[in-house]
Amino acid sequence: MSHVVSAEMVANVGSVLVAEGDRVGPTDTLVILESMKMEIPVLAEVAGTVREVAVAAGDGVQEGDVLAVIDEG
Repeated sequence: MSHVVSAEMVANVGSVLVAEGDRVGPTDTLVILESMKMEIPVLAEVAGTVREVAVAAGDGVQEGDVLAVIDEG
């Protein structure tokens, strides 16, 4: 089963901390978003393997945009 990690706000991608194929746990940080001079970590929320990273550092994202997809298990 796949878990989609989406942006919860309008922001810029400050950094991407994972790559496709990486194993992640539920509290691992995938991406750091930057908004209004704040850095917001985006967590995996599930354990699994990163299937897709849909953003790169410097990208702008809107609320609901896909940041990454994780294959659970």
